[in-house]
Amino acid sequence: MDASELLLTRQSTPRLTQPAPNEQQLDFILNAAARVPDHGALTPWEFIIATDAGLETLAEIFITAAKSKGADEAFLTKVKGMPHRAPMVITVVAKSQSHPKVPLLEQQLAAGCATMAMQQAAFSLGLGAVWRTGDFAFNAMVNQGLGIAAEDQIVGFLYIGTPAVKAPLKPLKPGRQFARYL
Repeated sequence: MDASELLLTRQSTPRLTQPAPNEQQLDFILNAAARVPDHGALTPWEFIIATDAGLETLAEIFITAAKSKGADEAFLTKVKGMPHRAPMVITVVAKSQSHPKVPLLEQQLAAGCATMAMQQAAFSLGLGAVWRTGDFAFNAMVNQGLGIAAEDQIVGFLYIGTPAVKAPLKPLKPGRQFARYL
């Protein structure tokens, strides 16, 4: 797949199954993330990878957080299955730091770019991925369970695996409709 095709056909793949990326594929995915724009070379990100038993651990972290908010049993059952929607979940964390020339927002955007680069890298390998956020990305108990400092921010949970079905290609949205000249 060439770069043009990747950029114009990439789409989220919400229905994922085994296998997860192998070690070589995962290295490619992580290396792509590390190549994104990074003002000041701060590398303001961390990638927490969950597979196998790690998915169960992530589910327990989500359940604990949901219980703390008074979730009912039906929601807790849903939450328990959330990490198992793919054979691999990478939690992407913006590890921002005080810097005189690089604002916190720019560092968080860099972590977001890393997430997008990982999704594109997975797609280029024939894998599927979907970037999810939701309430758990902004939950202090999830941060605590994952060992994330209070000042850091989860920018997303990147679910990666093999597409369960071949999704029809979504129509291209012409970019010009969102552009204007000054």
